[in-house]
Amino acid sequence: MKKIYLLFIFFNFYFLKSQELLTLQQAVEITLSNNFDIQIVKNQLKVAQENNQIGNAGMLPRVTALVNNTNTLQNATLTQASGNEIDIDGARNFNISYGLALEWTVFDGFQMFHRKKILAETEKLGATEVRIAVLQNVSAVMNQYNLIVNLSKQKKALDTIVQVSEYRWNTAKTRYEIGKASKLEVLNAEVDYLADQSNLMRMLEQIQLAKIRLNELMAREASKNFDVENKVDVAENLQLAEILELANNQNPTLQANYLREKIQESQIKQIKGERLPSIAVRGGYDFVRSQSPFGFIVESEGRNLTYGFGITMNVFDGNQVNRRIKTESILLENTKLEIERQKNTLQSQIHQAYQSYLTNLSLWKLEQKNEQIAKQNLDITLDKFTIGKIPAVDFRIAQQNYSNTVIRLTEAHFLAKQSELFLLELAGNIVVD
Repeated sequence: MKKIYLLFIFFNFYFLKSQELLTLQQAVEITLSNNFDIQIVKNQLKVAQENNQIGNAGMLPRVTALVNNTNTLQNATLTQASGNEIDIDGARNFNISYGLALEWTVFDGFQMFHRKKILAETEKLGATEVRIAVLQNVSAVMNQYNLIVNLSKQKKALDTIVQVSEYRWNTAKTRYEIGKASKLEVLNAEVDYLADQSNLMRMLEQIQLAKIRLNELMAREASKNFDVENKVDVAENLQLAEILELANNQNPTLQANYLREKIQESQIKQIKGERLPSIAVRGGYDFVRSQSPFGFIVESEGRNLTYGFGITMNVFDGNQVNRRIKTESILLENTKLEIERQKNTLQSQIHQAYQSYLTNLSLWKLEQKNEQIAKQNLDITLDKFTIGKIPAVDFRIAQQNYSNTVIRLTEAHFLAKQSELFLLELAGNIVVD
């Protein structure tokens, strides 16, 4: 008994030591700043933003600086027509050239414009994926926070149960000492008291595990302890028609599929552009100097300006363009089917979630009344037990009824809030007040 009591004291000390008060708003803000999933998709968005440049789409010219330097050491023996021989030992020839070259594709069958559109839509897709990550993680944090709030309410009710059980046990011992109660009554009271302490210890463990999970979602130290607010409000006025309309216009997963559809349409147009001619203008300026110790010209210099254009056209490539167009068209058709399936699934999820929301909301209101009745019943039973008008077994039943009612109440509240958050997540419209 002493060991169990000491363990109980340790749990309470660990749980009740000085802690920060973490509000729901703060939990969401920390998540938005630290959560790893959100940070990863934000970095992916930055990559898409960097790629969304006209130069990456092939709209800008390419300018290249060129420098060439060639040196030759030559050893030779020259025999003239007269028979004279000339020995050349270590003759140095060199040739140097430098300049700029420009190449600019001015027309490629409009492929560059379709590439730019693909880059722009890819950036939008990245922003949408950030929204998906934010919605999912914020919803998870709010659900986890709500779980801790409701577990804390259950703990508070268990604290009351333990205090009452201790009082009952002490009363039974006093009655036994003066000969008005049996040893069996004392033992039953002690067993119930220890059982209630055990339940409280398990509740403390559940709360700590829930806090560790919330710290994980916020991407901060798992052992960091904190207190939560006493209450999380549940929206009681959600309308099915409004949720359906919001989801159709704002659901990020659906919007992401719309963007993928646009990207694939632009990809098909880009491939079709390969059938048209490509026109590129070219220009350049370079300086050339060469020197040779023998020959008709021993030294030369030149400044050259070059310009022109080139036209290329794909006449036949083994039907590769046609094959790629057909392949992309099939993928586009699948994306359109996926969008329709997503719409159908989304409507089904919303209708199911809304029905659960209404049911859980009604249960929560019902359990609020039950909790008030159970608390009154416990108070009245305690008063009667104190003056010896009811047996211990009836008093224990009142305790258990109150404990069960509080558990049902908090679970109903949690499920009602969970249903609300799921509906708002599907609608793409979670807002933290």
